Parts: sequence; structure tokens; C-alpha cells
Amino acid sequence: MAGNNETTAPAHLPAIGFVLLSSLGLFWGLNWPVMKITLMELPIWWFRVISVSFGGIGLLLVSASMGLRVWPARAEIGALLLCALFSVIGWHIMTGYGVSLMPAGRASIIAFTMPVWAALLASWLLGERITIYKTLGLCLGVAGLAALIGPDMITLGTAPLGAAFMLGASLCWALGTVLFKKFVWVSPITSLVGWQLLVGAVPITVGALILEPVPDMAAVSVEVWVGLAYLIALPMIYCQWAYFYVVQIFPAAIAAIGTLAVPIVGVFSSALLLGETVGLPEVLALGLISAALFVVLVLPTLSRRSG
Repeated sequence: MAGNNETTAPAHLPAIGFVLLSSLGLFWGLNWPVMKITLMELPIWWFRVISVSFGGIGLLLVSASMGLRVWPARAEIGALLLCALFSVIGWHIMTGYGVSLMPAGRASIIAFTMPVWAALLASWLLGERITIYKTLGLCLGVAGLAALIGPDMITLGTAPLGAAFMLGASLCWALGTVLFKKFVWVSPITSLVGWQLLVGAVPITVGALILEPVPDMAAVSVEVWVGLAYLIALPMIYCQWAYFYVVQIFPAAIAAIGTLAVPIVGVFSSALLLGETVGLPEVLALGLISAALFVVLVLPTLSRRSG
């Protein structure tokens, strides 16, 4: 099993964990409008080449600076490649297209249905029991998606392509997450995630060279440079480290609560920074999907404790 997750909750949760959870909700949430701004000037594939490559290098530098093992064990390479296929290649390419084709706030809502799909996939790949909570969570998640893309289907007469990309990205992230839990790792989390990013950067770079011209970075605006710096330093490097650090020091249910703030910040920061409209479909979808995540990830723990 990856990492050194604690199986029991400490008597007193470290205050640093709550600070990190708050920062995850903020920085991962702001990621969505910032990515939308960056994609206005950079082509999708080259944007991902830059963010994934520098994110991977940054995480390996973090491991090295902490005196942790940097190179993966030989036995881990096959599993690492498989996880990178879904968690990096599938996720980053599909979210790039999805955010470019639909409002960033809506994209973030669909993306963070991931924990629901991961819980369901875990019942198949990890042998975890399908519970009433998981079934209810799936129904709520599907209802949230229907509320979100329903108006577009009525207006356009077809399923919006951006929503399809984001749903595919969410499923890729979920499958990559479950596979990551399935395999046994000896390397530290920061190194494993860093190598996944760098492995994924190889086919993404090949795809960029085939499908898109090399962008003229000298012509890129200051806003996009600032956006790139933000995306690499915070969502790609800091948030990856912070999330797995929280998982190590907090119970899993509490760590999961931190992700519930991300689509909320994504929707309202997109409205603030991009002028995107927040209407009844967005609010309804946000409520249903947040309820789905709560039912699947938090309610079972609360029920066991009260029982």
C-alpha cells in the first residue's frame, strides 16, 4: 500500500492539518479559472507539457531536498506506468480539452465527482463491499451531472463535448487513484507522483509535437506567465505534497472533507475572475455532488462512531 497512512485517529489532530486542508480547497479551487485563462493563449497539449513536466521535476526536487528516495524501485516501474496512463495522461489531456470547451466552474464540479467513482471502482478492483452509501452517492452524483448539463442538452440538442471530456477525466483520475491503492510501493509519495508526471510528460510531448505547433512563448502575456507559475508551484507541486501529507496525519474521512471545498471555490472564483454566471443549475449540481461526496466518504464514518 502506498505511503504510511495511519489506521487510527490521533487523540488530538495537528493544527497544521487544518491549515493544509484549507489551502487545498483554495489553491485547487482557484486552479480552474487560472487554467481557463492560460488556455486562452496556450494550446492544450503544450500547456500540459509545461505544467506536467515542471510539476514532476518540482516534486522530485522536493523529495531530494527532504533526503527521501528519488528513484523508484525496479519492481514498481510497471505499476507506475499503468497509474500514469490514467492519473496523468488521461486526466491532464481530458481536463485541458474540457476546460477549453466549457465554463471552468462547471468543469471543476464534474472533475470532483472523482471520489464517488473511485469508491465504486474500489468495490470491483479492491474487493470493497458495495454499500447503501455508495449506491446513494452514485445516484446523487448522476443527478448532479444531469442538473448541470441538462440545460445545454436542451439548447444544443446534443450532449456537450466539454462535459464528456470532464467526465472522462474524472473517471481516469478515479481509476488511477484506485490502481495506486492496489499496488504495493516502497518509494515515498512525492517521488512516485513526480515520476508519474514525468512518465506522462513523454507521450504528452509526442502528442504536442504531432498535433500542435510549438507556441511562441515570447508572445505570451504576463497574465499567462503568472498563471503558469501559479499552476506549477501550487496545484501541481504544493497541493500534491499537502494532500498526501494530510492523508498521513488525519483520518481519511477528514482528509476527504477537504476536497469538498474545491468545486465550491472553483465555481465562485470562476464567477469572480472570469465573469461566469452562477445560476440555479450550478447551485443545484453543486449541492447534489457535495451531498454525494458526503454520503460516500463521510457519513459511513459518522454512523460507525455514533453506533
